[in-house]
Amino acid sequence: MRSVEERKVVLKDGTGLFYRHWPGIEKKAIVLLHRGHEHSGRLSHVADELNLPAFNIFAWDARAHGKSEGVQDKNVTMSTFSADLDEFIRHLSAEHGIPTTDIAVVAQSVGAVFAAAWAHDYAPQIRCLVLASPAFKVKLYVPFARLGLTIWHALIGDFFVQSYVTGSALTHDAERAKSYATDPLIKRPISARVLLGLYNTAARVIEDAQAIHIPTQLLLSGKDWVVHNKPQHDFYNNLGTTEKEIHTFDGFFHDTLGENDRRLPIGKAREFILKYFSRPAVVENLLGADKKGFTFEEYEALRKPKFNLNFAIQKLSMNTSGKLLSKGIKLGIDTGFDSGATLDYVYRNEPNGLIDWFYLNAIGWRGIRIRRRHLEESIRQTIERVQNTGLAARIVDIAAGHGRYVLDAAAKADHIRLRDYRPENVDDGRKLIAEKGVNATFEQGDAFDRSALAALDPKPTIGVVSGLYELFPDNALLQKSLGGLADAIPAGGYLIYTGQPWHPQLEMIARTLISHKAKGEPWIMRRRTQLELDQLVTAAGFRKVEQRVDEWGIFTVSIAERI
Repeated sequence: MRSVEERKVVLKDGTGLFYRHWPGIEKKAIVLLHRGHEHSGRLSHVADELNLPAFNIFAWDARAHGKSEGVQDKNVTMSTFSADLDEFIRHLSAEHGIPTTDIAVVAQSVGAVFAAAWAHDYAPQIRCLVLASPAFKVKLYVPFARLGLTIWHALIGDFFVQSYVTGSALTHDAERAKSYATDPLIKRPISARVLLGLYNTAARVIEDAQAIHIPTQLLLSGKDWVVHNKPQHDFYNNLGTTEKEIHTFDGFFHDTLGENDRRLPIGKAREFILKYFSRPAVVENLLGADKKGFTFEEYEALRKPKFNLNFAIQKLSMNTSGKLLSKGIKLGIDTGFDSGATLDYVYRNEPNGLIDWFYLNAIGWRGIRIRRRHLEESIRQTIERVQNTGLAARIVDIAAGHGRYVLDAAAKADHIRLRDYRPENVDDGRKLIAEKGVNATFEQGDAFDRSALAALDPKPTIGVVSGLYELFPDNALLQKSLGGLADAIPAGGYLIYTGQPWHPQLEMIARTLISHKAKGEPWIMRRRTQLELDQLVTAAGFRKVEQRVDEWGIFTVSIAERI
């Protein structure tokens, strides 16, 4: 048995996570993620049975599990666990000197859903991913249980559901099944909000698994009483990587890595990990994804006219009663639903009636407001980072709209420069500066003019690009913009950028809403996966150091350092 150390990391929100570390002799690592309700101690045998002494092995107790701190309160969603995982991996890399590219993740059940969502939303550059019986769809044996949970949650708010799973339904290993019933660290209650979020996150990740390009292995149980197998196969078939394997173990119950014959799946995991560590890490180049690939094909399909009765009725309603009863809808029709004026109205979130309330609470606009909060957090954090290195915090936002979020967040900056292409946004932004009494300037400028950005004086140490790149499908434009920012920002400075790797209403937007770019032109967007966007940023000379994402996986906010 390998020696093990017990450690703790305090996350940026103050939550302390307990984890175990089995030291290895080389700078490479395997991270183990336990199933729902459980903790890292129940994966200790995997650290030994993988028989990989060269690897450091780490296993966490997820937030509110085992010996870790935290509770499943109103602030915790499925995205919280993915964010925790991202921060945890970054901690391991920094604390133990192990490059992310030399880390593999082995995850089981609910932990495998965390890992798959993290792989999709954050595009980590890990070596490979092993998912054992991912809980993409839990079997609820009570008829209409999920519908009932959804309705009850909407009526009374969050509540806790007691797990029905017994040790004998998880494994044929009698000793392990018995220990499941007596382990004092197992926590059976789960928040209904988190459970419903598990379904929604899994459905999104399965549908958009083409965005995942990490070599991935699935280990499935042939007689799983806890989760359905079909979604696991759908996920595998949709994966964007060709470097993938799937293995099903006949007769196995849900605890794939804890069954009597677990040497079989653990042996497959060992072979897979060694295979991808025996060769240099390779990541597919997505800089040309604007010309080929699944997001390009999706975009081309949206550009073709298509009659849909539901969308036609929505569009007619907005252009008649909608614009009379909702200031937001009228503003979108007058200026474009992607205009700076519309964005500022959504940020303010002051509905003028019931129809306007429904409009402002569409999932996309809710995500936009969370993006604003993430932007402001990132701006404040980056100002502090830059000033702590002795540099002046000089901010430039190259497409600021009205600039409200920067002016609200950057009070401690040494210099604020806002730019926008549209004269009306410049005028409105200057009025906002005067209203707030902030020391800032606002000028007209083209966010895609590389030479103009490179010539900015004084040189910015923090560049901000929010909500811009999502509106333009062409990567050549982004390369000009990012190149100009890289020319302007010195080493040690930072770039804050947003992305939209997924959207549940992409077709509805394309068929019913108009853009500010040309009068009456439909608002059609090409999604960029987070990996594609990060590669564009990396190619310009930046290195991503942190990321935030909303609970639906729609909008991301990332911080990258100029290197």
